[in-house]
Amino acid sequence: MPAVPVQPRAGASGAGAPYGAALSMLATLFFMWGFITVINGTLLPHLRSVMVLSYAQTTLIESVWFIAYFVASIPSAKIIERIGYKKSMVTGLIVMAVGALIMIPASMLLSYYVVLTAMFIIASGIALLQVAANPYVAVIGPADSASSRLNLVQAFNSMGTTLAPLFGAYLILGRSVSGTTEGGAAALTMEQRLADAQTVQLPYLIVAVVLIVLAVVIARFKLPAMGAAVSRHSREARKNHSLWQHRNLVFGVPAIAIYLIAEIGVGNLFVNFVSQPEIGNLTHEQAGHYLFLLWGGMMVGRFLGAFLMRSVKPETVLAVASALAFVVMMITTFAHGPIAMWSLISVGLFHSIMFPTIFTLGIKGLGPLTEEGSGLLIMAIAGGALVYFQGEFADAYGLQTSFIICAICELYVLFYALWGSRVTNALADEPATAAE
Repeated sequence: MPAVPVQPRAGASGAGAPYGAALSMLATLFFMWGFITVINGTLLPHLRSVMVLSYAQTTLIESVWFIAYFVASIPSAKIIERIGYKKSMVTGLIVMAVGALIMIPASMLLSYYVVLTAMFIIASGIALLQVAANPYVAVIGPADSASSRLNLVQAFNSMGTTLAPLFGAYLILGRSVSGTTEGGAAALTMEQRLADAQTVQLPYLIVAVVLIVLAVVIARFKLPAMGAAVSRHSREARKNHSLWQHRNLVFGVPAIAIYLIAEIGVGNLFVNFVSQPEIGNLTHEQAGHYLFLLWGGMMVGRFLGAFLMRSVKPETVLAVASALAFVVMMITTFAHGPIAMWSLISVGLFHSIMFPTIFTLGIKGLGPLTEEGSGLLIMAIAGGALVYFQGEFADAYGLQTSFIICAICELYVLFYALWGSRVTNALADEPATAAE
């Protein structure tokens, strides 16, 4: 079927277009879900100490996070179809706030299963936000600048991931005995564990309050309506089209999953890797400061990517980034000393534009199928749970050798940029309607 030219969105250009204000508001959403996602990096070692968890129990908390994406993404697309993008964003924020508040009784009860429940609820709310906000940013303005816009707001997501470890270290680890005592949980009494568990109450209460305030602000904010009205108008049209006829989506779903394996593999194993005597010879505390540079590189890269994609095709930027990511991951795998450490740090810069760029390329040309395609792409985030196999590989063949898996992941992203992202059977986008 021949490609249908993409229709320009109403009000997508011109001085009076309201999209700048809308993007500024949405940037706060991206910041908050980046912040609350990465604060888990502080929470997990803390919970392992105060609840005396095994490594399997600790990693299960993170696995539940990704399972929530898998479970909640397709229902989220249906919710957006029914109530629209704006109300879905508000709903997602409220769901996240509920999950954050559940962490308070979880700390009082010292209950592992209540923690799992809270993490699942928070991640489900983030999944709804992701399915709503990512395509909204992509379609709110001209199609040719979609990747630039999404990289720009994703840069604020990276700002959240950069600041969250500092917040968690100060309010959770810095206020607990286990976080400031040599030897950690082994030296704690039961009373100290109970006291330490309650240090999560203030951070999660602050997060919940901010989420509720943000939900109220967005509910009252006049966002251009790209949701319910368009979905109702397009419901019959969607019956005549199949998602599987769009190559960019079919190859984009595994591209998201495979990229997440590399990103999470690097983040999870970074401290252990650079602490090794033959690499950085650092303490874990010192290695944590370099982890800050890794996440900071992702933030810088997304701002830079948003600028570059104003004049360079997003698939070209993605191809260059994935090729360079492959090179530095190969250096990480086979080099030693500071070279290996800094090559791993640098991959954050090249990873930065991958998720938002793959996402916008994946939904390009989907027209009335955008909500469903977005749901599949967000569901693919669950692929991050497969990083478990890199851990198995590291146990069998060595931690440094395991980064060859990340290098292979970069090659698939390169394939997607060069061929898999090409749009087939493009459908016309619906024009924007009045503000909701």
